[in-house]
Amino acid sequence: MARLPRLVVAGTPLHVIQRGNNRSAMFVAAEDYWRYSAALLEASERFKCAIHAYVLMTNHVHVLLTPDHERGPARMMQAIGRVYVRYFNTRHKRTGTLWEGRYRSTPIDSERYLFACSRYIELNPVRAGMVRQPNEYRWSSYRHNAHGKPDSLVTPHAAYRALETGGVPRQTAYQALFEHQLDANALDAIRRATNRGTALGDAQFCDEIEATLGRPVKPLAHGGDRRSSSRRSILEIKS
Repeated sequence: MARLPRLVVAGTPLHVIQRGNNRSAMFVAAEDYWRYSAALLEASERFKCAIHAYVLMTNHVHVLLTPDHERGPARMMQAIGRVYVRYFNTRHKRTGTLWEGRYRSTPIDSERYLFACSRYIELNPVRAGMVRQPNEYRWSSYRHNAHGKPDSLVTPHAAYRALETGGVPRQTAYQALFEHQLDANALDAIRRATNRGTALGDAQFCDEIEATLGRPVKPLAHGGDRRSSSRRSILEIKS
């Protein structure tokens, strides 16, 4: 069965997840994190993917980016794989694949979900019980977005720059977003969309992505008429 192409639209934010094979560690030593960060920076600049938020966890990574070209994210991730997997296998005396299959991704409605996705990404170490506060974790974009610490990986999104209003610094406004827990419905929506490779946004956003790509981007409802037009469209793409 042919694999469905990922949903990528130039200029539309994309949430990307890459996991270690069988949930095994992708990072063992501090040098590993530095090497991956360097590979990510070089590849994101080369293939014009502006990174807005990221976190490097022990066995997976999250990146929120905006591509200039629809093929940019795939080329970026391939480039990282060529450099980092070779380094990691040599350093840790191992062979074979490091990744758990293909990376997963979903286009993000920036008006509704950009900051929810940023918070989801940067709060990963807190949810995992690794730290109590996101600023305690070294390998994420939170210190830059919330406190202005220099980070060459991060390019501010227009929505982030717009947080600075009425004399309130954007970092202060960004910190305020973390004063409350991320809504459970938003968490579930982000996870489902990324795992399924569907678009994350309201009906209008999904319709716009569908019109741009010329194929369905919303998840199929369970059950129902298996001969519906949306069902037939997806079956035709898969065949």
